[in-house]
Amino acid sequence: MLAAYVSRIPVEDIKTALRTFIPSAAKTPGRMNLFRFPNFEVIVDYAHIAAGLRAIGEFVRSSDATRCVGIIAGVGDRRDEDTKELGGLAAEYFDEIIIRQDKDLRGASSEHIIQVLLSGIEEVVPGKNVVIIPDEMRAIVHALENANRGDLIIIFSEDIPEAIKFVENFKVIQDRRVLVD
Repeated sequence: MLAAYVSRIPVEDIKTALRTFIPSAAKTPGRMNLFRFPNFEVIVDYAHIAAGLRAIGEFVRSSDATRCVGIIAGVGDRRDEDTKELGGLAAEYFDEIIIRQDKDLRGASSEHIIQVLLSGIEEVVPGKNVVIIPDEMRAIVHALENANRGDLIIIFSEDIPEAIKFVENFKVIQDRRVLVD
């Protein structure tokens, strides 16, 4: 808003933009993109640091979901303590965690990132239900196909456009099934 104002965009145009802005996967991809399925909901977000995961976590806590599934990944060029913190936060906010891997591991090994995430999870909630599915799209398929009524699935994606497209396509299929049934 300030940038628009100092760029001399008319105040009425700024007001109109603010009144009509609705966050969506098309307008703000990777920022709390919510998809409502007949029996569950999915959020796609780019959060990949602790602050982002905390923000989503607070939303999760305020939701009325019966179960929350988080698809998470560690980033290879982060300090181990940061990756461990992500695992711990995921354990705190999610009933089930699916660990996936970025395509670009940024110099770290997949095994190392997973072990650090698992140590953070285990430290906060020993015995937490964790599934490891390295491929992001396969992790999303697993979560969607195993969703229960009332679930909230949070997908922290590396490839936002692909994840959104995949979730939207899955939703079209689910919506058709509801119409047929």
